Amino acid sequence: QVQLVESGGGEARPGGSLTLSCAASDSEFTLNSYTVAWFRQVQGKEREGIACTSSTSVITDYADSVKGRFTISRDKAKNTVTLQMDSLISDATAVYYCAAGGAHSTIVRLRLWTFLDFDYWGQGTQVTVSS
Repeated sequence: QVQLVESGGGEARPGGSLTLSCAASDSEFTLNSYTVAWFRQVQGKEREGIACTSSTSVITDYADSVKGRFTISRDKAKNTVTLQMDSLISDATAVYYCAAGGAHSTIVRLRLWTFLDFDYWGQGTQVTVSS
């Protein structure tokens, strides 16, 4: 099955920024057509939903922990999804994953997307925030 590929992870200082990108391993896969979400996970803890965008990109949703600091967006020409992370704090340190699946925009609007069974996943990219 098609796999998603995350890139852009690395190290940042508190207050700094990083930009993550999500793309498909198969160039023929149309990521633009799917609901796409970003998750993060710290070793030994539950996976946390961070941000989600509907297939039309009209609806977006964010976890309270990142609201106002992270932005999810699409580059439709490149068929990719970006997570812009600003004002980073130490608890942003985690492995970040992107996921894609079919969902009605209402699911995103009602903030139910964290319960979706996403069809496609990436293998993750490490983000480390430290001084």
